[in-house]
Formats: sequence, structure tokens, C-alpha cells
Amino acid sequence: MNEKWLVGVDLGGTTTKLAFINYYGEIIHKWEIPTDNSDEGKNITINIAKSIDQTLEELEQHKSKLIGIGMGAPGPVNYSTGVVYNTVNLGWRDNYPLKDLLEVETGLPAWIDNDANCAALGEMWKGAGEGAKDLVCVTLGTGVGGGVISNGNIVQGVSGAAGEIGHITAVPVGGAPCNCGKTGCLETIASATGIVRIATEKLESANQTTTGELVSLFNTNGKVSAKDVFDTAKNSDSIAIETIEDVSHHLGLALANIANTLNPETIVIGGGVSKAGDILLNKVKSNFERFAFPRVKESTSLAIATLGNDAGVIGAAWLMKNNLK
Repeated sequence: MNEKWLVGVDLGGTTTKLAFINYYGEIIHKWEIPTDNSDEGKNITINIAKSIDQTLEELEQHKSKLIGIGMGAPGPVNYSTGVVYNTVNLGWRDNYPLKDLLEVETGLPAWIDNDANCAALGEMWKGAGEGAKDLVCVTLGTGVGGGVISNGNIVQGVSGAAGEIGHITAVPVGGAPCNCGKTGCLETIASATGIVRIATEKLESANQTTTGELVSLFNTNGKVSAKDVFDTAKNSDSIAIETIEDVSHHLGLALANIANTLNPETIVIGGGVSKAGDILLNKVKSNFERFAFPRVKESTSLAIATLGNDAGVIGAAWLMKNNLK
């Protein structure tokens, strides 16, 4: 069989996901390797290249099988040059020439974009946004990421920082501090860590006579997780429901403002928090509809992402496919 493959890479702070993907977006083979960020991250591209070669050998395939490599990397990226402006947890110096180094190490043409942008492209190509050319993807995990697609293309912005949905100011006064240096960012509310913070504050300020499943977990373990909040909300726990109401209000408002500006066909909600499913989505939809311009409310749908952890590698492969000459 003469079918050629694309390589998709989703670079994370602790783990790097890789996949061989065909021209139609189907995953042929996927695997993971640890991300070695020691020594200013110089081993990252070396290890990726070695792993690709080793996996080809295991699959009894030649390097000529591969068309090129697309990668999603954390942080703002200069799309035309493949330079990563800055990263928090990979050890790279600012303005790191990732595309050039990846091409040297792998011997393959490469394209680089922000990891959240790649997740958005993956959902557009093969996921919840399949068929949509105007789409917003928001990823709710440890932080909050975002990707904006207009007419089938990622919106980059002048410095590669478009789509930083997590850093929309949701609480202008008295908001919690964010890792970016601002306060009151959406990330401090709608991320897993934000949900835990809000729930913990409610639990700590609750009357001593307050009972419930979440209170019990908190008293037993000294802490709760975002999953605990959603699980207990399904059992009608009052503090859990109150927490989700707060989160959904701010997230629905932020998404409505984005949609009022862009009028996308679909807003896809992904990341680990999205596993909560309808108990989160329905409340976010309700707030979205409350704040969206009527015409936008009628034409923009909200959906939970369907690709899970595969979104990044599939979107990265699309990046390479879309730039083939």
C-alpha cells in the first residue's frame, strides 16, 4: 500500500503525544513519550526524532512513508517562522526556533502552531466541529486555552497570541490572581483549578451545620477535586450546584461575548473539565443564550469536544496537510 502518512505531535509539559495519521485524518498509530525539559529543553526535538524513527522501524516502514510533521506547542507561536515566543514549563529560551530544529532533527518539513489552536483544528477536521469553517474551541483543563477558526483558518493575531480565551477578564475587581500576572481571568474560574478554588472557598465559609456529600468529602480528605464537584452536583449537592452555577455564568458570558464578535457556527468545549458533560454544558448554554445577541444565539451552537486527547495530534497533522505544496 502506497498511502503516505502525516506525523502529528502534541507537545505537553510532561508528556508528548505522537501519531501517524493518513491524509483523511484517520490515526494509523499513536504513542507517547516523556517530555525531557532538562538542559533548556534541547532534548525535546532530538527525542521526538528518535521516537519517530524507532516507531517506523517497529512498524516495518521506511521514512519515505512520511509527508511531514505538524506540532502543537504551548505558548504563542510565530506561525510563519515556527518560532515559539516564550514557554513557562519547557525550559526553552524566548524566541525558540522550534520549526528549524524539528526539521533538522527529523529530516521532514514541519509546521508549528499553538497547542490549543491545533486542538481546535482537530475538532474542525474530525471532531465536534466537523464541517464548520467558523469555529471557536475552548479547552478547560488545568488552565483555559482557546483557538479561533475563521473561514477554515486559525486566527493568529499580530503576535501569535489570538485565542487567549482563558485570559479574558471575567472579574474586573477583586478577582483571583492568574499565572499570567493579571487578576480575574476566566482561567481562574472555569479551569479545573478555578473550580476547586471556588468550591473550596464556599466549603470553608459554609455554616458548620451545613451538610452534604461535598462537605463530607472535604472534611474527610481536606480537599476536593473538580470531578468531586461535578459528581456530587449530579446527586443534587447544594454547594456543588452553586459552584457550577458560578462557573457557568462567567463561562457563558465570555463565550457569548466571543460569539457576538465572531458569530461562529460552533463553539466546542473540550479539555478534562468537559468530561462533566451535560451538567456543565446545559448551564453554560443557558447563560450563553441569556447574553448572546439574538441572531448569534440562533446561529451558534455549543457542543462538547469528541476527540479527547487525540484532538491535538489530529489538528497538528491537519496543519501539515494544509501547508503541503
